[in-house]
Amino acid sequence: MKRILLLILALAIAAFAGWYYWNFSQQLSSASVAALLPRETIFVAHMPDYNRAREEWQHCDVYQLYSEPAVQDFLRKPLSNVPKTDAASQTLREIEQLAPKNAFIALTSIDNNNPKLVGGFRFRGSEEAAKRIIDRWRSVLTGQNPSLKREKVQYQGHEIDVAKSAPFTLATAYDPPWFFAATDVPELQALLDHADHRGKSSDNRLENDDAYRAAISHRPSNYVAFFYLQPKTFSQRLAALRAAVGSTPAPGEGTMIEKMRCIAGSMRFDNGKIHDVFFLSMPKLEQDTTLTRSSVSLGTKETFLYLAMLLNLGEKMDTLNQAAAFAGTKIFQALSDSGITATDWKEAFGIELGSLADWPPSAHWPSLLVTLPVMDTTKAGKIVEALLHADEDTAWTQTEKEGVLYFSKQSAASFVAITPTIALSDRILIAGLNPVSVEEAIKRSAGASSELSESQTYKAAARLLPAPTNFFAYIDTALLYSRLDASLRPMLLMAAAFVPAVGGSIDPSKLPPAETVVKHLSPIVSSQTYDGDGYVAESIGPITLDQLGIAVAILSSFGAAGRQTSWIAPPTALLPTPSPSPTP
Repeated sequence: MKRILLLILALAIAAFAGWYYWNFSQQLSSASVAALLPRETIFVAHMPDYNRAREEWQHCDVYQLYSEPAVQDFLRKPLSNVPKTDAASQTLREIEQLAPKNAFIALTSIDNNNPKLVGGFRFRGSEEAAKRIIDRWRSVLTGQNPSLKREKVQYQGHEIDVAKSAPFTLATAYDPPWFFAATDVPELQALLDHADHRGKSSDNRLENDDAYRAAISHRPSNYVAFFYLQPKTFSQRLAALRAAVGSTPAPGEGTMIEKMRCIAGSMRFDNGKIHDVFFLSMPKLEQDTTLTRSSVSLGTKETFLYLAMLLNLGEKMDTLNQAAAFAGTKIFQALSDSGITATDWKEAFGIELGSLADWPPSAHWPSLLVTLPVMDTTKAGKIVEALLHADEDTAWTQTEKEGVLYFSKQSAASFVAITPTIALSDRILIAGLNPVSVEEAIKRSAGASSELSESQTYKAAARLLPAPTNFFAYIDTALLYSRLDASLRPMLLMAAAFVPAVGGSIDPSKLPPAETVVKHLSPIVSSQTYDGDGYVAESIGPITLDQLGIAVAILSSFGAAGRQTSWIAPPTALLPTPSPSPTP
């Protein structure tokens, strides 16, 4: 009986020791990345778990759309023109094998215009297995460089591998389960000191910085990627530059970057959607003003875009005038010539700018509206007339209907017929691309609700984010895609028939049906609020508003490059290429 009791006691002690060791090792191996970095770190990007992020990505709406057989069939031809290589696939498999956790890269300083970078990640498995993979990456990175010098540096029980080829330096070291790299040996040594808990004081770590702590207070717990930027270094350099040229700002003034305390952003997946959160720590710019979204009453069931933001143009009158003068236009100079001041603008208009875009199924192109609340009709009329008089190329016609003033002009003939129109009532100013849409919007402005605000799609999307105080955006991506498909599909079919370059890149006949695409598309919604110590901007959708902006910028750059190439190419490049003669 005693032997059984002793055996049970020994097993309990062993189990407790194993549990304690496991939890202690987990605590060390999952140490906060911010605990490894110095307090003056300028930038850090962090991914807590690569494999988890990859798994969640494969369940999101965009990936499900990409996996549709019809989409894969359409992409087969353009992807066949991309050079195939197994290197990328092999690297992805190796990353999955390492299962990196707490992967990070950070900019710790910029001394004498010499940026110092550090990075690292926790790996799965043994150090030997990790070395086989990482050594292959390192050999690819350094290449066959004859000027490369390799050396080993021993430091506190760690072996630091240093590769130098002026001015490039790469120092790497293992501290299982961590792998670290840096562009400076002392920076890597400091990283190892923090990882091994060496040093007299823990205060000189990023995790104890007030700005960083404020940033992570707005970071969700289930994020898959995060970045933090401390603009203090850049603002100090800007202040030194201004002092050097003798430009001293008045008390309380300064550039926007000098007012920023930190910038942070995170991304997570939320029920198949991508959810971004950006935080900008700075004093509040607006005083006692909140977004009302009153212009939503102009929306219809065909509205695919709605924006509302606080934009005090009166306070920016001088800046806009300088920018217009630099661009060679007199549009804002006309206000000064007419004796209209910034105060007049503030008294004439409210500061909530609205914008809506409708696309009825019978129209080839969408219609766009821009709105401003009217506070003083008389002053608003004088401002509008002064701005229109600055347009010396075309005369604007003025009419009045039911107490509303309409200003319009006929633009020169183009691919899309445009008749710019401005309507001014005692409540609102509405500018649009044609008189019909503007007049209909004026009629809807008298109502408190609209087809858009009452639609379940809009309501469900708006509820996903906090109520905005500064900015709000809504994009019905399903409606937008269905209209684009109806308008552009015939054009692509025609282009493929007459332009060989188009037919060689894509097969428009295999464009996936619109219903296949739109079932994976939900609205993109974005909201910005001021939360105690800074602005918090959130966006959620199949892609976020920020990602959409980046995608549009990339596509625009490709389009510009394509137009430039077409100008450079000789005319014969547009002729069909003759078929090669058969080989005898």
